[in-house]
Amino acid sequence: MDTWAVVLERPERLALRQLDLPDPVDQDVVVRVEWSGISTGTERLLWEGRMPDFPGMGYPLVPGYESVGRVEFAGQQSGRVEGERVFVPGARCFGSVRGLFGGAASRVVVPGSRVHPVDDALDERAVLLALAATARHALEVAGRAPELIVGHGVLGRLLARLAVGMYGAAPVVWETDPQRATGALGYGVVDPRDDARRDYRCAIDASGDSRILDALMTRLAKGGQIVLAGFYAEPLAFQFAPAFMREAAIRVAAEWLPADLQAVRDAVTRGALSLDGLVTHRRLPSAAAEAYRDAFADRSCLKMVLDWRSPA
Repeated sequence: MDTWAVVLERPERLALRQLDLPDPVDQDVVVRVEWSGISTGTERLLWEGRMPDFPGMGYPLVPGYESVGRVEFAGQQSGRVEGERVFVPGARCFGSVRGLFGGAASRVVVPGSRVHPVDDALDERAVLLALAATARHALEVAGRAPELIVGHGVLGRLLARLAVGMYGAAPVVWETDPQRATGALGYGVVDPRDDARRDYRCAIDASGDSRILDALMTRLAKGGQIVLAGFYAEPLAFQFAPAFMREAAIRVAAEWLPADLQAVRDAVTRGALSLDGLVTHRRLPSAAAEAYRDAFADRSCLKMVLDWRSPA
């Protein structure tokens, strides 16, 4: 068995290659991928060669952790059913080619326990479930309604949409790029230079900007907290005096848990969370190199999706 896969051979050098796959065992499923998303956070760092030391890091590698497809084989102990549409948060089935995170391929072999059934009606939007679960996890780490969200990319939008649904309160979202300031659903988007407020009790950063802490510290109320929900390639630092005066707390939100994914799937099914308007660009895998460049460089691109239904 083989697969077409996106392979990052080295930073800024990408190819579509045919790779061998292992035979599945009873606990495995074989998923024929229909769509995979490109992350402008971790995958951009991989593309640029700036990814911090991380388990499985190295080149060549297959990136991607936002894949959706059909189960074409289900092992007897996999717990899955052939024909199901499932979300696949990556795979490690490419032999000597590393799988970090291993979802950008036309077919993958993974344990059935790793994939998650999704509603057929979601189609390509189902690739957004990982980011939605990441947003939900950050809200759980915060433990309260965020009053400020930094960044109006896909993660920032999902954070704001979930906050409105979970808490019934609209956060303020900071965005400096006018192209990205549109598309708000039930909340306001402002340039931080136009925001005079300095009593935020909870702020969540979705920008991934390692310089953000000083800008946020001076906007906090006494006892306020900052939740870091991005992925940061550079060291983070801040001036101590503003943090001291506010007794500020800094928390880090790590990767989502299965309970987060279940919660956002349920929210989408109930109509409490919309995934509409977030997938803006699509390419065939044969144009993967162009797709990755555009996903990172084109400010009009919120989420780039590779359509694997015709991979080459």
